[in-house]
Amino acid sequence: MPDRITASIVQYAPVFLNLPASLDRLEDGVRKAAADGSVLIATAECWLPGYPVWLDFAPDAALWNNDGAQALFTALAGNAVTHGDRHLTRLQALSDETGAVLVIGTHERDGKTLYNTSFTFVPGGQAGLPHRKLVPTYTERLVWGRGDGSTLVSADSPIGRIGNLICWEHWMPLARAAMHAAGEDCHVAQWPVVKDMHLVASRHYAFEGGTPVIAAGSYMRKSDVVDGYRSLGTPATAGEALLESIAVNGVGEPDAVIHAGGSTIIGADGDILSEPVFNREAIVSAEIDMTLAQTQALTLDTDGHYSRPDIFELHVDTAPRHGVVFSSVDTKQV
Repeated sequence: MPDRITASIVQYAPVFLNLPASLDRLEDGVRKAAADGSVLIATAECWLPGYPVWLDFAPDAALWNNDGAQALFTALAGNAVTHGDRHLTRLQALSDETGAVLVIGTHERDGKTLYNTSFTFVPGGQAGLPHRKLVPTYTERLVWGRGDGSTLVSADSPIGRIGNLICWEHWMPLARAAMHAAGEDCHVAQWPVVKDMHLVASRHYAFEGGTPVIAAGSYMRKSDVVDGYRSLGTPATAGEALLESIAVNGVGEPDAVIHAGGSTIIGADGDILSEPVFNREAIVSAEIDMTLAQTQALTLDTDGHYSRPDIFELHVDTAPRHGVVFSSVDTKQV
């Protein structure tokens, strides 16, 4: 593992609900960050192809049989990645080409259910290691299923073990403990936007885990959301009308900022290495001292000398969970 690395966050607006066009934007940002020396590059949660902002800002989005919500969910499902598909293969090729570890937030479809899934791509790897968000928060449960322990993992890479959690998972104490025990050398914290309390959680995670944290947020205006949906070429529908109804703090103008970004990079001691960037697109980068984690362990190692296994024990079930399991019994007589 190198002593120092450069990490970046691509804080661009996705082409909302348009997966192929968003991938084009992402490739551009990743190549620019890699050309400037970044070997770890991340996006906000579910950046491909955009956080479902209608849940937070559009009136009536949670009503039963809402035509707009149904139209948007259908578009989102059609622009979600699936295990091993060409979109994930394309991201793996991008990691291979640039030599950078990529941690990319997506919508993933498995059957007919969507998941908030982050994929980690390691150069020379196999099309992404997934982590599915364990508990969608509040209105997010309208669109996402819940992940299981099989994706609560960290990834081996040339720059160390890379782990990540998504949004409010950073307020799940046992999930944090599990990831600290996974031996992270660097952690990616993915948020829709890095608000004040999200920054508090990210800095706390860095200090508690003794690991650098890449806190990634997204920048989106209302016009980005509406124009992205229109780019799908779908005739004007209730989905577009629901997006047009979005108002942020009572402001429904096209330039209203829905997600303000706030991306930042934090050292293993909790210090901010790059000041949060708000209200604009940017590639946010910083150089990280990877040796600081060992220095921090002198006083705090929550999975080592600061644990009390004689008092506390955490069991993490990493078995995949399926609603239906098919099996057969061989009834032949010997």
